[in-house]
Amino acid sequence: MRFSYHDLRYRLTNLGLWPASRVARIAAYLLGLDLLLLLLKELMGIFSSSWAGSLGGWVTFLSFAAFVLYTFLGYRWLKAKILWRLRNRLIVTYMFIGVIPVVLLVTLALGSFYLFAGQFATFIVSSGLNSKLESLEAANSAIAHEIGARLQRGEKAEAAAVEGLRQTDPAWADREVSAWMNGKVVLHSSPPGAGSSPAAVPAHFKSSFRNVVRDHNQLFLRAAESVPVSGGRLIVLSSEPLDQHLLAELAADLGEVTLFATGVNLRKVGQPESDSSPSSANNTSEVGANSRKPGESYVLDTRQTLTPTYTAGTIPPPTGAGDRQVKFPTSIQVVNWETGDTSNPAVISVQTRVSKLYERLFAALGDFAPSIEFFLLFMAIVFGVIEILALLVGTRLTRTVTKAVAQLYAATKHINRGDFSHRIPVTSSDQLATLAYSFNSMTASIEQLIEEQKEKQRLQNELTIAHEVQEQLFPKEISQLESLEVHGFCRPARTVSGDYYDFLTINSDKLLLAVGDISGKGISAALLMATIHSAVRAYSIQSLPVLREQVAVGAVAGSGIMTVSGLPGGEVSPAALLSLLNHQLYESTPMEKYATLFLGFYDSQSRRITYSNGGHLPPIIMGEDGGLRRLDRGGTVVGLFDSLSFEEASVPLEAGEIFLAYSDGVTEPENEFGEFGEHRLIELVRENRHLPLVRITEIVTAAVDDWIGPHEQPDDVTLVLARAR
Repeated sequence: MRFSYHDLRYRLTNLGLWPASRVARIAAYLLGLDLLLLLLKELMGIFSSSWAGSLGGWVTFLSFAAFVLYTFLGYRWLKAKILWRLRNRLIVTYMFIGVIPVVLLVTLALGSFYLFAGQFATFIVSSGLNSKLESLEAANSAIAHEIGARLQRGEKAEAAAVEGLRQTDPAWADREVSAWMNGKVVLHSSPPGAGSSPAAVPAHFKSSFRNVVRDHNQLFLRAAESVPVSGGRLIVLSSEPLDQHLLAELAADLGEVTLFATGVNLRKVGQPESDSSPSSANNTSEVGANSRKPGESYVLDTRQTLTPTYTAGTIPPPTGAGDRQVKFPTSIQVVNWETGDTSNPAVISVQTRVSKLYERLFAALGDFAPSIEFFLLFMAIVFGVIEILALLVGTRLTRTVTKAVAQLYAATKHINRGDFSHRIPVTSSDQLATLAYSFNSMTASIEQLIEEQKEKQRLQNELTIAHEVQEQLFPKEISQLESLEVHGFCRPARTVSGDYYDFLTINSDKLLLAVGDISGKGISAALLMATIHSAVRAYSIQSLPVLREQVAVGAVAGSGIMTVSGLPGGEVSPAALLSLLNHQLYESTPMEKYATLFLGFYDSQSRRITYSNGGHLPPIIMGEDGGLRRLDRGGTVVGLFDSLSFEEASVPLEAGEIFLAYSDGVTEPENEFGEFGEHRLIELVRENRHLPLVRITEIVTAAVDDWIGPHEQPDDVTLVLARAR
């Protein structure tokens, strides 16, 4: 059977082992390259090639890069596979929120406890040394004052008292006491076997001293006191060796104490090693701890091999399984007796048990120690019980959450199949139960929403049809007069418009211009607009009965009888037409419905416009010199009151002058700077008056759109332009 590359890829893809993502492909490429270089390195190593060593760095680098990428891929796989279920996510969440912080706190507590135990062990030893130094200083001060008193009385300083103390007090067995008067030895008492010459007083000594010193490569506890006496200055120096015997006293009932007298140097940061430690000149790496002194930074250099100088005591046996061994070092300041240098401290290491430290810590509590032990044990038990209860409560709450989510997931599958009758069983009274109730209510409402959406779509289709019908009402092909060119534009704020404009050719010399704005928006305004459109056209071109009305201002004087076009020798006046439309709208529309309407008849022979304005924004005639004339004669709005009469006027329209009519949707849009305004409209038309009317319309509407910005168009935008030629 033939096995191809595509078959291998298909099988590995089904098993999820084929690298599908870019990261997976890069990781596979790096791993393959790493294995190839590793094989090449091994082959070169067999033939002792010098190139084998140089390939080792590349193998290490590629191995690390592949490890990082595969770790990232493993995390993504775990997230996609294991963490898909909410139960697993909650478990991981509890791990991060509850378990990991507890583990970290316990680790921190154990680490802190170990550090505290080590610090306490070294504190015991350091306190012992300080206690020895304080005792040495107190005895030294007493001896200095005693010798000073003798010298002032003229007596000689005798060592008998010191020798007596050496015989009776074990603490004085290893002490050496020396006294100088004006640089001359007046007293010297040393233990048997010690040198006969006293320690020299260094130049750096001033008045008093108490510390561990290094003198001739040996460590001593040393105290010195300077007392002024008559005739000079008395210096008394007491010293005790820091040796095996003293360590044994410090280690008594504690554990094993080890002294490292040499091997540690304290040097300034950046200072050459040879300046502070000649013996470490061959070292090339710096391993140490940073410490600080006022104004300076120092490094505790521990690169030399630490060799124990003295070791005393033994590690106590454990008292139980939890009695762990504690080992902790600490540094002790050591002063070079000859130079006063402190750059070579000593190190003391303490090894003991927790039980011994516990005994030393609670030794001062006496009979209260058992009570404290019982309290600590009780608190540990209480905390353990609380942790177990928290685990049980968390598990139970997790099950309720995961069960509710599983029910919701199953319910969504039913909804996806179109089964709106499915309901989630509710057995509790918590927020999850409220969610289930909401889901059940949602499924009951979805079908109703679907029906409402269908109805909305039907209404939208009807609005689209209404928009198409209304578009047919606006003039498409305009019969331009020889002396007048006209152009109109209307853009609804919604699907259909409540604005109205029309151009109606009466005969070869006369043209009707109509501009209006219906109150309100939407379907009702569009229906009223269609009514006005039909009425204007019908009353303008069809024969009507004679209308009796007082002659309007600006009309031709006569008998007062007004006839409409279509009758022999008669013409309709704009004022009479507005009155007729007002009566019809008042009778046929609700009280709150009205319209603004401008009607004008242009006569090309007389080059005049006879007009009447029924509450509309006054159109403007812009002259060649930029002058403006407003056509504001007429009356109030149409359809709001009955039995109205309208005024009428006639104005000339010279060649080059522009007639401009507009709706409030052009001038009233607002932004943060205020309204667009009539002034801005007039300036735009004035600046572009010599352009075609279509272009002027485009410039004005673009400016309005920029003024509105990203907001919704608030009202219908209608613009009517005419230019005499």
